[in-house]
Amino acid sequence: MKHIETDILVIGGGATGTGIAWDAATRGFRVVLVEKRDLTHGTTGRYHGLLHSGGRYVVKDPHSAAECIAENRILRKTHAHCIEDTGGFFVVTPEDENTYPDEFQAACKKIGIPCDEISVAEALKREPLMNPRASRVFVVPDGAADSFQATHSTAQAARQAGANILNYHEVVALISEGNEADRRIVGARVRDVMHNEDVEIRARMTINAAGAWAGVVAHTAGLRVDVIPGKGTMLAVNHRIINTVLNRCKMPNDGDIIVPIHTVSVIGTTDERVADPEHLTIEPWEIDLLLREGDKLIPNLSRSRFVRAWAGVRPLYQEHYEGASRDATRDLTLLDHKTRDNVSGILTIIGGKWTTFRLMAQVAMDKACEYLGTNKPCVTATTPVPGVEHGHYWLGHRLHEVEESHLQSELVCECELVTRAMLENAAHNNPTFTLDDLRRDVRLGMGPCQGGFCTYRAAGILHESTVASQPSPVSAEQSEWNVANLQSPTENMRSAVGGRQSQFANPNLLLRDFVQERWKGLLPILWGRQLKQERLDEFIYLGLMNADHLPDAEAKSAMTEFYERPGIQATADREAQGD
Repeated sequence: MKHIETDILVIGGGATGTGIAWDAATRGFRVVLVEKRDLTHGTTGRYHGLLHSGGRYVVKDPHSAAECIAENRILRKTHAHCIEDTGGFFVVTPEDENTYPDEFQAACKKIGIPCDEISVAEALKREPLMNPRASRVFVVPDGAADSFQATHSTAQAARQAGANILNYHEVVALISEGNEADRRIVGARVRDVMHNEDVEIRARMTINAAGAWAGVVAHTAGLRVDVIPGKGTMLAVNHRIINTVLNRCKMPNDGDIIVPIHTVSVIGTTDERVADPEHLTIEPWEIDLLLREGDKLIPNLSRSRFVRAWAGVRPLYQEHYEGASRDATRDLTLLDHKTRDNVSGILTIIGGKWTTFRLMAQVAMDKACEYLGTNKPCVTATTPVPGVEHGHYWLGHRLHEVEESHLQSELVCECELVTRAMLENAAHNNPTFTLDDLRRDVRLGMGPCQGGFCTYRAAGILHESTVASQPSPVSAEQSEWNVANLQSPTENMRSAVGGRQSQFANPNLLLRDFVQERWKGLLPILWGRQLKQERLDEFIYLGLMNADHLPDAEAKSAMTEFYERPGIQATADREAQGD
């Protein structure tokens, strides 16, 4: 078994986990972060992309709102290139006319959130599709955040400071020493799933930042962490119908926000308590509810073309709370297991928002420093991550680059303007196991065709790159080995590319897995123009490529099953109505 010694072991590769690794490394600690899949595979990569001003919780959860506005201001400096300065409207629709707008305005003033009321006419000049029957509009400093890029930039900053980031390393069990009266966590035993081997990591302090899976990790050491897993379902419109974040001016509820993020607009979210964060079902009633509520912000929004539905699980925490996840606090919580459970050497950080990930990391590391007997101040609030020199995100930057450099013939994904060089660089620079990993890096397959035209191109390019990187032709014996190991994709899908570990030995499995992953998010919204698109994609992959009968047809999928098959009755009803 491989052994690693470190000061800080971080469990979880989302925004909070990478934030802790960055914070700890900049304080001079040796750091190892482990993530069971790809960075942002969990909640961080499955949210609607809002940089909170705090306005959303200013009445209901003022402490959380105060944290949001403070971190909003910091992230605009440390992660500027990951944030689009869209601004936000809180809109009083005819259904929202009560005393709440005045309470909202007063609460913003009290906490220090900039909040200016503008005329409805002025708001309609900025957002012509907004409900013209609105009676009041408030402007707040909301923004749109790219959680994929932000997490990768944070991880890069952590690496530059000396941290070791290990993707595809799944925690098997926390390691305990001592007796019940004096027990200590001294690290974790993890499984390197890309190399099919165990690794023991010993650490002076272990920080559990596994989000919705924090309870699962804690349970391996007999610790109880009752996460409140609140599933949120979202829908993406196939283009940016707005350029400003639109919120309903009322207590937070289902379907009351629309966020412009990159090339699409996202409406969200539902909030349904679930039992298992690993297996989610997007229900027909959730789709219908989001469409119905969205029409109140933008009339006829429900008749737009929707390209995808997806869900993420909020890792909420509230001690001894048994109610609905919608009513649970959004505040961050640090669990000190020494004082709580008489088990030293481990902390759990949970709750919060994406906007407060840096603060959560600081809180966790301040406590870790206290236990480690050192006084090393946090510097992340004033330390920019790599890429910030480019300024705030600009939607047209990819188009400008393609046109300026005449890269039209190099496009792999026309929807998101992904070039061959972008794809190859992402595969070269980041640990990669599936095409879905590259989706998170470069937005492959996230446009209206949902991978219809770019999947086979990407699989072919990566296979070509892998073959070209081999030092000598594959022998007959090696070829037989590959065929024999189709049942073991983890082993069969490994090759060294530029010193990083990638899997591009089996293009059939890459292609089939990615098309299947895209399909899961399309099932709940298959009507109208998107149904026609999927019919075309079906002809390409089943009619022309015979994708379901390729040589790897019996091989086990390398991707995590995240979404269960949803019900389809709502879609059938919509088709019957002619929508």
